[in-house]
Amino acid sequence: MTIKTQEEIKIMREGGRILVRVMEELKKAIKPGITTGELDKLAEELILKYEAKPSFLDYHGFPKTICTSINEEVVHGIPGLKKLKEGDIVSVDIGIFYKGFHTDAAATFPVGKISKDDERLIDVTKKSLFSGLKEIKEGKKIGDISSAIQQFIEKQGLSVVKDCTGHGIGRHLHEDPSVPNFGNPQEGPVLKEGATLAIEPMVNAGDFKVKTLDDDWTISTLDGEKSAHFELTVLVLSKGYENLTPLRF
Repeated sequence: MTIKTQEEIKIMREGGRILVRVMEELKKAIKPGITTGELDKLAEELILKYEAKPSFLDYHGFPKTICTSINEEVVHGIPGLKKLKEGDIVSVDIGIFYKGFHTDAAATFPVGKISKDDERLIDVTKKSLFSGLKEIKEGKKIGDISSAIQQFIEKQGLSVVKDCTGHGIGRHLHEDPSVPNFGNPQEGPVLKEGATLAIEPMVNAGDFKVKTLDDDWTISTLDGEKSAHFELTVLVLSKGYENLTPLRF
């Protein structure tokens, strides 16, 4: 768990504001008929316009700027020729590299009019994220975040993905500690003021089990039920947290 200086925090705050601007433009562009590749191109153009770089592009060989995961796809969907259609839900995950530091955030959006069940899936996932964030302050443990997220999700009759986790973030896109979305309170590393974390619940409408598709990147639900994903990069404070990627969900 790396502790950031005030100057480093300032840079991450600036990078987070860039990420928010990019996500807002993508949100406006999401509608039936647009391809995920077109969203990716827009994201790359905007990131470069703000004199930042895409964190994901070429990361361990990932071929695109953002991740776009549609319906039963959980995370790491590769943008391409697929067109979004009315009734889809799409999770957009963005990483920004700015002045030597990464920020990372994600949100799930409706494409046109969606079903009530899908609206509820998105809402529960969003609220589970904030349930976890309420546990953040110096002296608490990672397990306090994890347990709060899991309990909220399972009380709503949905399931939490266990194969993917949140993570520390800063000079590297993925740093220690891992932040699972399930677990027991008062377990795991102790949170320290100045640490920065990417908290990201992934919630399935059906079973929690997932599979990796043939592209070796996209993770999908095993049962074909839909999934949603929200993520924010946050700074641990002595009595709470600061949201470094203040998306308007």
